[in-house]
Amino acid sequence: MGDVEQRIKSAEQSIKSLKKEIEEEKRRINEDTCTLASSSSSSALPSVGKAPIVRRILKGHFGKVYAMHWGGTSGSGTDLVSASQDGKLIIWNGYTTNKSQAIPLRSSWVMTCAFEQERNQMVACGGLDNLCSIYMLNAPQVMRATQELAAHDGYLSCCRFMSETNILTASGDSTCLLWDVERGESTQTFSDHGGDVMSVSLNPTDPQSFVTGSCDASAKLWDVRTGKASHTFYGHESDINSVAFFPDGLAFGTGSDDSTCRIFDVRCYSDIGRFISNKILCGITSVAFSTSGRILFAGYDDYNCYAWDVTVEGNFKYSLMSHENRVSCLGVSPSGEALCTGSWDTLLKIWA
Repeated sequence: MGDVEQRIKSAEQSIKSLKKEIEEEKRRINEDTCTLASSSSSSALPSVGKAPIVRRILKGHFGKVYAMHWGGTSGSGTDLVSASQDGKLIIWNGYTTNKSQAIPLRSSWVMTCAFEQERNQMVACGGLDNLCSIYMLNAPQVMRATQELAAHDGYLSCCRFMSETNILTASGDSTCLLWDVERGESTQTFSDHGGDVMSVSLNPTDPQSFVTGSCDASAKLWDVRTGKASHTFYGHESDINSVAFFPDGLAFGTGSDDSTCRIFDVRCYSDIGRFISNKILCGITSVAFSTSGRILFAGYDDYNCYAWDVTVEGNFKYSLMSHENRVSCLGVSPSGEALCTGSWDTLLKIWA
């Protein structure tokens, strides 16, 4: 038995050593051609500026806030939706802090929510009920879902409207589904992941592609036309909880339980930025870019949100410390003028 254990330990050490060699070789190859730090002259760039401060506090939830999503520019530009385990979806005006609607949910175990971006007339949510529930905000009664999309065999971890008629859902059953909202039917299945799919981000410049992050520690770039993953991105050592496309659609950011954020370039199929601090030992729940792409915001389990300058790998520029529990979600407003963070302390805070 002792000999077997010794062999297992030796194999584990060999695997770790090989992983380290592979990472070093990849970094050497991409050092001159595919890093943000080398491709941009940091000295020629303007400074990031001062850290934003809390301008608005959205109070109204009585349970942990699990998800939030800003509405599109076709509306006021200040509307957002939040989902909490108090069993409510709340539509807010982020500027006035007024609640325009509070929607009771059939299941309080909600994990995600989404705002339709073209007309701002629909919101969606889902969670441990395995359903994607869609609500029409202009309906006479918004107390009941106008559509319940049922096909997943696991919890719903993320959903995003691709258009007024299509929505994309990610699930703990390791798949993503594309739905026809009007018919209530799934039209395409994306099933190459080997673990729970935790996050989805739509390409802002290409409506035919999106990226996912999974508990199999990989991110995948998908082509809607083929239903296949065009590439798989490796590098993280633990679950990827959040993904977000760079504003130009040529790269995306990830946040993982391994305490690191990374930026992957979809052209050279490699990570071009790693953001980690020896002082941060907890997992990352959510990531989002500023509209310019200069700042990568990340929410952490240690109650803080950190802002990383993507042109200076490895050092965060400032931390946003105001919440009293885990920062579970965050998002930058369509105008780029504000950042909203949601937390298990039941509050949403808007920074500017």
